[in-house]
Amino acid sequence: MIIMEKDSKIYIAGHAGLVGSAILKALKKHGYTNSITRTHAELDLKDAHATDAFFESERPEYVILAAARAGGIRESITYPTEFLLENLVIQNNVIWAAHKNKVKKFLFIASSCMYPRDCPQPMKEEYLMTGPLEPTNEGYAIAKIAGVKLCEYISTQFGDSFISCIPCNIYGEGDYFDTLRGHVIGSLMVRMHEAKTTNAKTVSVWGTGNARREFLFDEDLAEAIIHLLERYDKKEFLNVGSGVDISIKELAELMKKIVGYEGDLVFDTSKPDGMPQKLLDVTKIESHGWKHKVALEEGLKRSYAAYRAKPTTLA
Repeated sequence: MIIMEKDSKIYIAGHAGLVGSAILKALKKHGYTNSITRTHAELDLKDAHATDAFFESERPEYVILAAARAGGIRESITYPTEFLLENLVIQNNVIWAAHKNKVKKFLFIASSCMYPRDCPQPMKEEYLMTGPLEPTNEGYAIAKIAGVKLCEYISTQFGDSFISCIPCNIYGEGDYFDTLRGHVIGSLMVRMHEAKTTNAKTVSVWGTGNARREFLFDEDLAEAIIHLLERYDKKEFLNVGSGVDISIKELAELMKKIVGYEGDLVFDTSKPDGMPQKLLDVTKIESHGWKHKVALEEGLKRSYAAYRAKPTTLA
């Protein structure tokens, strides 16, 4: 087992995003003092030469790849080419540069959308690539599958410690609160708050409301990432989730209560649901000593408070 020292050089790719910012915060909390970050303006990970130069110059000992082109179902449907191409380019550049520069340990963060559309529930790690993907996020899923497999192949062929994890839907205080490009919680929270502020009678929700999703607070995922870096060394990827799911209708009703919106929810059945259900089997990671702590309602309350604190939020 590779021992990560408190002063080890740890590069967080994508540190400004929802997941990356939570990881950076958690590393500091755990006493790690030598985190390396670069903004997109400072380092474009789609540029292979710039990425190579960064690794050769900085020589990070540990790398966490949280950088990705991501978004909700609307974004995935609209930009499948970009979701596939940009993520493949980012992943390939960072993973291969890490290998060439002999990082001690590499952790790739994938996505539960990698599992087949009609996957048995809960989804066990061995179900990956056993059936067709959900069409609405196929581009993103294919890229993430490629990233997991590349890390696995490098581990097998070269003996590098390149590990991966598959989280469920992530939300939190650093969420991307946007009605067009945000994930379901960030998008719905904004629309619910604006409806409350403007006294709108209804809020539209994509789909039937019957699709079920599993959510994990960003703080919990960050703790899982550190746990894996410190204690896990196998090439086989692990699921990371709460092990509990909820229907989109139930989520919207819970959001209504937290936001204080008193209007009606209208489910737009002309819009897609996406996968019918996405619930991860988290038996393996829990057997390694990690378990989520933040319940969904608590996490939503904290996320809403963070959203309200943003300067651009409506009163």
